[in-house]
Amino acid sequence: MLDGGGVYQYEEHPGDWGRLPEGMTLREIADVVVDQQDRVHVLTRGPHGIIVFDATGEFLYCWGEGIFARPHGATLGDDDTLWCVDDEGHGIYHCSLAGEVLCTIGTPGQAAPAQSGQPFNKPTKLAVHPGSGELFVADGYGNARVHRYSSTGEHILSWGESGCEEGQFNLPHSIAVDSRGRILVADRENHRVQIFEEDGKHLGQWTNIHRPCAFHLDGDVAYIGQLPSHLPVNATYPRIGACVTIHDLDGHQIARIGADFPGEDPGQFTAPHGIACTQAGDLFVGEVSFSAWGSRLPVPRTARCLRKLTRVGPG
Repeated sequence: MLDGGGVYQYEEHPGDWGRLPEGMTLREIADVVVDQQDRVHVLTRGPHGIIVFDATGEFLYCWGEGIFARPHGATLGDDDTLWCVDDEGHGIYHCSLAGEVLCTIGTPGQAAPAQSGQPFNKPTKLAVHPGSGELFVADGYGNARVHRYSSTGEHILSWGESGCEEGQFNLPHSIAVDSRGRILVADRENHRVQIFEEDGKHLGQWTNIHRPCAFHLDGDVAYIGQLPSHLPVNATYPRIGACVTIHDLDGHQIARIGADFPGEDPGQFTAPHGIACTQAGDLFVGEVSFSAWGSRLPVPRTARCLRKLTRVGPG
């Protein structure tokens, strides 16, 4: 059992969750989305792009071949569509859940100049405002920027630059809009979550977080997947990332899930990169476990990358 304390207690599904057809593999998972029918949409960096399972883990279908260069983030729209962010393709795709591309934002395959602030250079994640439907994009690896768009894809404004002061970013990696209408940005390599108004005004930050990577809101609860260190100097330090933490909307940590060290054993994480929550409170955690873990082993190999944690806590 993974015991985060209180109601945040989980039983871990052994191994990777989900049953795949013969010859198909996950390799590593950049993001996970659970739709309104409890189908699980898995954004992979293998050849298939997006793999869809039913709630029990049975394979349904896959799509995305020939569309994405390297899928990085996925977000469920209010109209039960999917917003997919392609970092190496420098574009945003609005898609049906069956895989039809409805529209694109940006020019896929064409990057803006690095650190120019112009959209996009290796964007990482998109958030949909629950009230207005406006879109907020973390732009990400090649920029240090957040872009705001109308619900129909017209650019409104942008903010942010490289640095570690308030309102500056060092790899904005994930983004969400909370029930208060605030924009929350996982500022990964600054080890914090920054909070903004819709116009980019800085409101505050959450700290005591190690390389926040995955960021998922479920009501007024925030789930943060934290990466471990990739530096040799502190690789053997305990409790440095490799976990999922749970916070209220004031940033207070109310639970921590994960062992003291990264790894593939039960209770351990290697590289939590995407999180989704079911209506029952179960968690799916996608890990980029090849690039962040398996490729670094003495003999490189694939590693576990899709975890299901079934909530068993009281309440």
